[in-house]
Amino acid sequence: MTPPRESELGAPAAAAPLPGRARLHWRSTRRLTLALLAVWALVSFVLPWHARSLNFGFFGWPFSFWMAAQGAMLVYLLLVVVFALLTRRIDDEHGFDEPR
Repeated sequence: MTPPRESELGAPAAAAPLPGRARLHWRSTRRLTLALLAVWALVSFVLPWHARSLNFGFFGWPFSFWMAAQGAMLVYLLLVVVFALLTRRIDDEHGFDEPR
């Protein structure tokens, strides 16, 4: 017995995504992921390495400590939000959006 199609369940049947659109969608998503991973690596490894030479106070703490304890976490949170927003935009552009 075959499972019912979406059109038989009452929902309109969506057109199947084209292979070309899927390839462009994946390319855009991969570029976004790599760009955000580069920002993550910069914040995680490069900035703390060079922050030791920054000897000035920031909100009463040494800047290098603040950057490691607070600033990196804020950047990570921002990266997640940016990824979610831009991925939704990429999905919409390439016809892979989901009903909200």
